[in-house]
Amino acid sequence: MPAKHNVIPEYEPEKAVLVGLITQNQDEATTKEYLDELEFLAETAGAKVYKRFTQRLANPDVATYVGKGKMEEIVEYVKAKGIELVLLDDEVSPSQQRNMEKELQCKVLDRSMLILDIFAQRARTLQAKTQVELAQLQYMLPRLKGLWSHLDRVKGGIGMKGAGEKEIETDRRIAKQKIALLKDKLKEIDKQNATRRKNRSEMIRVALVGYTNVGKSTLMNLLAKETVFAENKLFATLDTTVRKVVFNAVPFLLSDTVGFIRKLPTHLVESFKSTLDETLEADILLHVVDISHSAFEDQIRVVNEILEDLGSLDKPMIMVFNKMDLYEEKYFDEFLPDEIKRSLLSELKESWMNKTRNNAIFVSATQMRNTSQLRELLFTKVKDLYLERYPYKAGFYHDYSVDLKEWNEQNGEEEA
Repeated sequence: MPAKHNVIPEYEPEKAVLVGLITQNQDEATTKEYLDELEFLAETAGAKVYKRFTQRLANPDVATYVGKGKMEEIVEYVKAKGIELVLLDDEVSPSQQRNMEKELQCKVLDRSMLILDIFAQRARTLQAKTQVELAQLQYMLPRLKGLWSHLDRVKGGIGMKGAGEKEIETDRRIAKQKIALLKDKLKEIDKQNATRRKNRSEMIRVALVGYTNVGKSTLMNLLAKETVFAENKLFATLDTTVRKVVFNAVPFLLSDTVGFIRKLPTHLVESFKSTLDETLEADILLHVVDISHSAFEDQIRVVNEILEDLGSLDKPMIMVFNKMDLYEEKYFDEFLPDEIKRSLLSELKESWMNKTRNNAIFVSATQMRNTSQLRELLFTKVKDLYLERYPYKAGFYHDYSVDLKEWNEQNGEEEA
């Protein structure tokens, strides 16, 4: 008889639908953008989106997030299509989540929980795993009652309600104790990281920051000439990666930080502040922007708001507008005359150069367009900081142009 082989079944993505609201503070176009992002989050987490539901409401329904009529419509679709997961574009209260799960008879997650789940999938180091676990526990603490809903199906059992309440309280106490332990653990990790940073305090530090999936890791690979994990998914990088880079005998530290996103869960920001310390410790920020994204200006605003909350917005910053190749492909018709194309690009660049006081550069990391100019600009900023801090080392730095030419030849630089 032929030998039997165990066949590993292929993973079936969960069937999901998205739900968002058009409110007095969020118009239809913005809601569509948010749902596009929510769908990308769902795909990153491993779900397949079958349909989107939107409703105009002045404010979310206090009981079920959406109104009664829309809820009936979603229930009908969920039952007909065998939907396993309903994703909400906003963070909802524990009671709203429980009420929706009761109506829909399937799993309901809001944007915050979905992001936490992706972070849990992608955490690799002890620090990242600890941060994610802390954020999850803080998020789940007020929602523990829902985890004991199976007791509601027990009718007339003497003492069952009391036992359930005791079980919930026990879980809450355990969760609070675990939260305290994780916070202590993170403090210890922070101390170790602070010691490492102190040991390299004389080196200039540069941090890549920006919205998620804008190409920070790709730029990191290009500038550091090392392989750092990068893929076309949200939150591909969770753990801060630090590499020593040497331009023309001038060394500095380059770090790649976790990407930001709209409606980032508060617990996550708090838990990941130790990882984001790299932005606090940085001397120069490279704010990477996906200029091909239709809402790139909104993404810039979100990143700046988070940097302001972290106290890092006043640091020297270079705006790196990445994915210029995709921008041209998306917005320029193939039959558009080159002269008009050059004129439009010139206007775009001039506008942002004025807004950033000439601290901007337009590149394509994957196509290696203008990356030598980025390297030269970064070198100038780093060198100037060294000369400002350590003027006695001025003779150490020599002419950069020879190395730049050599670097271009080695890397096949494509000029814009």
